[in-house]
Amino acid sequence: MAFASGNAGAQVLTMRFARQVVLGRWFMVFACLLILSASGATYIFGIYSKVLKSSLGYDQRTLNTLSFFKDLGANVGVLSGLINEVTPPWVVLAMGAAMNLAGYLMIYLAIDGRTARPPVWLMCVYICVGANSQSFANTGALVTCVKNFPESRGIVLGLLKGFVGLSGAIFTQLYLAIYGDDAKSLVLLIAWLPAAVSILFVHTVRIMPCRRSAAATGNDAFFCFLYISIALATYLLVMIVVQKQVTFSHAAYAVSAAALLLVLFLPLAVVVKQEYKIQKELHDSLYRETPTVTVHKPAAAAPDEQLQMAASDPKASQQTEQSTSSCLGSCVRHMFSPPAQGEDYTILQALVSVDMLVLFLATICGVGGTLTAIDNMGQIGQSLGYPAKSINTFVSLISIWNYAGRVTSGFASEIFLARYRFPRPLMLTLVLLLSCVGHLLIAFGVPQSLYAASVVVGFCFGAQWPLLFAIISEVFGLKYYSTLYNFGSVASPVGAYVLNVRVAGALYDAEAARQHGGSLAGGDKICIGVQCFRKAFLIITAATVAGALVSLVLVWRTRKFYKGDIYAKFRDNAAAAATGQEEDLKRPKEAAESTPVNGRKG
Repeated sequence: MAFASGNAGAQVLTMRFARQVVLGRWFMVFACLLILSASGATYIFGIYSKVLKSSLGYDQRTLNTLSFFKDLGANVGVLSGLINEVTPPWVVLAMGAAMNLAGYLMIYLAIDGRTARPPVWLMCVYICVGANSQSFANTGALVTCVKNFPESRGIVLGLLKGFVGLSGAIFTQLYLAIYGDDAKSLVLLIAWLPAAVSILFVHTVRIMPCRRSAAATGNDAFFCFLYISIALATYLLVMIVVQKQVTFSHAAYAVSAAALLLVLFLPLAVVVKQEYKIQKELHDSLYRETPTVTVHKPAAAAPDEQLQMAASDPKASQQTEQSTSSCLGSCVRHMFSPPAQGEDYTILQALVSVDMLVLFLATICGVGGTLTAIDNMGQIGQSLGYPAKSINTFVSLISIWNYAGRVTSGFASEIFLARYRFPRPLMLTLVLLLSCVGHLLIAFGVPQSLYAASVVVGFCFGAQWPLLFAIISEVFGLKYYSTLYNFGSVASPVGAYVLNVRVAGALYDAEAARQHGGSLAGGDKICIGVQCFRKAFLIITAATVAGALVSLVLVWRTRKFYKGDIYAKFRDNAAAAATGQEEDLKRPKEAAESTPVNGRKG
């Protein structure tokens, strides 16, 4: 059996081609998709939060404190970024897998009663460590993909963050198929599944040099991945609706999960197709080239001898010592003299820049508000009188629309930027204003409006992340992107602490205490009615509007930068590399023609 293209097609059915696929850049993208589709467990906190609250006897403010430490761990990934600057990505992925297993497994043992009830501070440590593994997975997989495809960073960010958004719904379907409707076992699934996926693909994710044809064909492959992800999201949405209307048996859940896994592995077909194209191009180029005889001449000086000469030079070594000792002073001296927007900032230059401060403040308001709604969706639905099955539906809808927001903002912002020079910071402003609609629907408790609110909140929460990370990569450069990417994520737990713990949690407990005789001790801790979250989400709406106004400052400061061609230097570098490769191919042929072989010229 062979493909129609002859020898190139026949070679596809060999172990050599299989090795090419597994070691190729597109299989790396597929591995990143799977890693990130299992790394968004923090977004389904609303499903198991009720079990956590009842098993350990927490009030709402304590539960929101745990939620804050979850968000803190998930978004404070500066450590993973610094580690990724000096180690290969597999180190970061392996560390994240170990942290995920340790943190969530201890939580499962606590709520299942297999260990003594831990103090609140220890539970905060457990959930922070477990959630921090998400930042390690994002750093190892997502940052690596952005560096491998710099000219498609918006598309890459939207697609990969979209799979993170879908992970909540994926987890929900898998835990129903494996464990049944048992929220405690969901925590166990969160503990082992992401760790297993990361370990399975730990050596696949790595920085790979870009091929000359990658820029031309890469977007086609990414759009194929997008269509598959849309099919996956549609399937999950259909299953959510059907499972709400029909009671599924355990066998039916198993069948639906098997179909889910089939769709989840469809990108592998795109990987094989892309590698087949590469194989065919290589096969055709070999047959187009004329065979030549090449005679290698010995080098004038061995590289190790040159190194020994350099090491024996006292002046050179003295200069090296001086440059090392003055590195810190130079960094501090230049931290307030940043380069032009789009050039590679140092970490200190980026952290103290006005652009980063403005972006950070806008993200605190925007992501903090939407994350508060997501983390409290279980209690919001409970206070408004929705049944438990509907509350699970809200959480799954948030996951689906979280995905939709991520891929829409990633792909749309890339297309609008390329065609119309539409700046990403302005798109971020529009997303913040749209999220206010969801907050107001929750605040006023319009009957049956929580479905629409979950859609708006999920979409806007997801849409902010690709925009944030793309803006950071464009304005501050890619040299220290691993660290700056994770610094941008720090805004999320800061906003969540202020708006979730200090505002939503405190106001909820105050209203619950008023409903139950002025105290929560030893009594029912559930708050019923629209007033439970009204004040909190009116405050969140005001904060989000303020964040949108702050983001306009960034729009103004970057207006000239986004009017230009921000990817020109990457195309120039690719063209220079292609020219260098062509010259390298010509040299052996010229040498063969000019060098005598057995008395004759080749």
